[in-house]
Amino acid sequence: MANCGFLLRLHQMRSRLRACLLPALALALACSVPVHAQKWSSLPKDPPALIAPKLKDHFLPDLLPGKPKIPPLAKIPVTQLDFAPPNPIFVGYRYSMASLDFLGENQLLFTFRVPGLIRRGPGGYQDNHERQMRAVVLALPSGKIQANARWKLYDQQRYVWPLNDGHFLLRVRATLFEGNKKLQLKPILHFPGPLLTIGMDPNQEYLLTNSREPAVPPGRTATGSPAAGSGGYRQASGAEPEFVLRLLRRSTGDVVMVSREQSVIHLPINSTGYLQSAQLNGPLWTVRMNYFNGGSANLATIKSACLPTYNFISENEMLATTCKQDGGFRLIGMTTAGQLLWSDTTSGYSVWPLVRRSANGLRLVRETLAVTHPIGAFWALEARDVEAQRVRVFNAATGDVVFETTVDPVLDGGGNVAISPSGRRVAILTHGAIDVYDLPPAPPLPKPPGTASAQ
Repeated sequence: MANCGFLLRLHQMRSRLRACLLPALALALACSVPVHAQKWSSLPKDPPALIAPKLKDHFLPDLLPGKPKIPPLAKIPVTQLDFAPPNPIFVGYRYSMASLDFLGENQLLFTFRVPGLIRRGPGGYQDNHERQMRAVVLALPSGKIQANARWKLYDQQRYVWPLNDGHFLLRVRATLFEGNKKLQLKPILHFPGPLLTIGMDPNQEYLLTNSREPAVPPGRTATGSPAAGSGGYRQASGAEPEFVLRLLRRSTGDVVMVSREQSVIHLPINSTGYLQSAQLNGPLWTVRMNYFNGGSANLATIKSACLPTYNFISENEMLATTCKQDGGFRLIGMTTAGQLLWSDTTSGYSVWPLVRRSANGLRLVRETLAVTHPIGAFWALEARDVEAQRVRVFNAATGDVVFETTVDPVLDGGGNVAISPSGRRVAILTHGAIDVYDLPPAPPLPKPPGTASAQ
């Protein structure tokens, strides 16, 4: 219900909040990204016909793959970096225990927790969440350390996001930093309370942030600016902090939209708008795009026994994950014009998907847990229920699986797989090493409607 309430308020606030900007105290982002709205020349006004049954599904088998059939380009031992696998008792908590990201085609950023004693501070229990993290930049294929740093983090959620220009974002409490290949950090945004999550569109023009902030005292109105934390309102006596969702332009820090919520909100966005599902009747759902500059379009109608989830793979392509009525899941690759590209199915024994994409949108990595029984609302997941963690690399245009393996240890919060910006390399953290593989070129994505063919 909180999600539906946010969508309604977001729709109402577009015109009112579009001019809401960060005050002078906000720090500008270092990289300059051109801000422009991209629209396809023609979009459907009504949902196209039901798309899911129109294409024969390829079934993704439950049989666990063996070792990759191709030799690795590089094999970098991680014990020499002082990496130790996390305790298996954390499986099921979805903690972010490590991160692995490409910074260009020939460098990897690898971060992980350094074991040590937990220090108690004046903050009491909150300080018990302190984590000492080591960050290294590794050259490929040699594995040589090119940069080294120590970070102090304070929760167990995802903390690193790679940027398309070889930089990365780091989340530490209420501050968002931008880092480079030398692991030099620069604060770019500060929020009135802890920053919980961030999301970006494929072009990385926008940031979608969830933060936990003080409740607004009676008679006061929040400005929506992250910089308000340095001189804004204080926590009202006895008031519970609230969740705040913001959409900001990454190049300028301008706040485009803001809303106070009862929980963390996740929205799939591209540089033009966000996706929303609306149930028609029974298992039928409309996929709807709501544009930041006003207006909306129904993209397609899909069939699902549960609320579908979406991931943008590129500006004009998304991955929809639906539930089959007879059990298991269907993966649908489709464009923002409602064109179905491919469809695959998996069983209910492959759960908790994590999706990563290459910067050019030509490939995606889907990571799932292979479990011994289907997982639902009334079945808890324990470490003994997990057989393995499977990694599959898909061509975004066709849905073909071009690489498949399992990884060990299991990191159900992610951070053990990375895809290079071109989609030509994949790196996995497994069995005491980072293995890097070269992949063949990916097929091109279909052209948007109205785009002229190259001569």
